[in-house]
Amino acid sequence: MPTTPCFHVDAFTSKPFRGNPAAVCLLAAAKPARWMQAVAAEMNLSETAFVSPMARGFRLRWFTPQVEVDLCGHATLATAHVLWSEGLAARDHVLVFTTRSGVLTAAQRSDRIELDFPARPAVRCKVPAGLSKALGVTPVFVARNQDDLLVELASERQVRSLQPNLTALVKLPVRGVIVTARSSGKFDFVSRFFAPAVGVPEDPVTGSAHCGLAPFWAERLGRTTLRGFQASARGGIVEVELRGERVLLRGTAVTVVRGELLA
Repeated sequence: MPTTPCFHVDAFTSKPFRGNPAAVCLLAAAKPARWMQAVAAEMNLSETAFVSPMARGFRLRWFTPQVEVDLCGHATLATAHVLWSEGLAARDHVLVFTTRSGVLTAAQRSDRIELDFPARPAVRCKVPAGLSKALGVTPVFVARNQDDLLVELASERQVRSLQPNLTALVKLPVRGVIVTARSSGKFDFVSRFFAPAVGVPEDPVTGSAHCGLAPFWAERLGRTTLRGFQASARGGIVEVELRGERVLLRGTAVTVVRGELLA
């Protein structure tokens, strides 16, 4: 019976059981979306990545337990980590991924993996009806990009202590809600990310959210290279660098489980 190599990787961390867990499935050839969605539901992690070889680079797709998504940072980081750590690509080789968000790359930068992603700047918008009540706090600033709401709060303490009404957040017409504030500690900013509409109540560390956070905080802080901390229970560090219409995301990853899919 043919099997599919599968890995459980914690991304944006160097320590097991921290950061954001992703499953990475190595496919010999493309599989039907229905099968991939069923596997993602079985894995029941915020994202499962499916990577298959192409003539140039790899095709990469990402699924939550409920839907396929257009962009995922931590599962891309996890995929690059697996390809290098399992000897499937040379460490000095830049990985090229064809995705629903165009061509993305991953490269080794000293002890970090660097992802080249599209910037997703958020534009100021009216506060959606029910948002303040759902969050339990009044936003300082609200903006929106093609995927998410970006909500600035008054303090890091508010971000860390937030306990939103997830049932109410589902009703908002967005993929998810990014909450953020300037850090009072060693980071430039902190954030959290809630996406119950796509089956992810709170994502531990969200690379795609930082594609919006990078231009937001670069403008406010006057610097293009920043360090963010996603203040979920697991927590994780994302280094970002804004380069025009692109964002470089840097982080580390660690494999926790190595196995095979039998189905």
